[in-house]
Amino acid sequence: MILYGANPIAWANDDDQTLGAHIPTEHILQEASTIGFDGIENGHRWPDDPEELRQLLASHGLKFISGWYSLNLLAQSVEDEKKAIQPHLDKLKHNGCKVCIACETSNTIQGSDVDISTSPVLSADEMNSFGVKVEELAAFCAQQGIDLVYHHHMGTVVETPSQIDAFMAATGPATKLLFDAGHCYFGSKGEDPAPVLKTYIDRVGHFHAKNVRPAVMQDIRANGSSFMDGVRAGVFTVPGDHEGGIDFHPLLTILKEAGYQGWIVIEAEQDPEVHNPFKYQSLGLNTLKAIANELELT
Repeated sequence: MILYGANPIAWANDDDQTLGAHIPTEHILQEASTIGFDGIENGHRWPDDPEELRQLLASHGLKFISGWYSLNLLAQSVEDEKKAIQPHLDKLKHNGCKVCIACETSNTIQGSDVDISTSPVLSADEMNSFGVKVEELAAFCAQQGIDLVYHHHMGTVVETPSQIDAFMAATGPATKLLFDAGHCYFGSKGEDPAPVLKTYIDRVGHFHAKNVRPAVMQDIRANGSSFMDGVRAGVFTVPGDHEGGIDFHPLLTILKEAGYQGWIVIEAEQDPEVHNPFKYQSLGLNTLKAIANELELT
């Protein structure tokens, strides 16, 4: 079964919390529900208590999908990481989640003000060692009924298509991939993300339908701007936006052909003062559902 989700960063950004700070939490949930989403991912506004979280979202007819977890495997042992992640897994299990969204952030530049071209890079040996640790942690999550879905992301050690290749080769069957169309497009400097999705579709456990404005992306790269400069400038948008560079029809076709079952989440952070969240999230969901209906993706 395909379920459609939103991420609250369209309304209230997690990295730059001044974006959307004026929007009440209840307003975010009311709009996500009214638009027609089945669920929503985690955000800094949501309560940490698993039951409080469940009740809050349920009061708006929304399921808790999952939430970002910052890994520190390059800085600590797998055993320490297992202890650190357990409360998060407990929250996911309490809310019936099937995936844990994880990304290594010990050396990320995604929230800083440095040039996006200076993302950290692992050597081949370092990537292999990192992959072994991720796979061990993923097996730990799987034992509890949760798939670890690794989020390739700008500003991190798994950013480009070649780094995705290296990471997937360094990990095993327990490690799943969160395929993010926008980060794949941005990380490849504008290449079609469909071939990457097709290559790893058998290990894709979660899908982020993020779009990219190519003109803004090019400006950010050319001017030595940061990832957050790009977010503030509107580098990301939703499926269906005529300014976006990604065609989602081929991507959903790949999901259909592979029999993908799970969440398709519109995670497209923008300045809500410039790009109205209700308008853009509605456009994104309507676009995805129209494609899905055409493909009979259910």
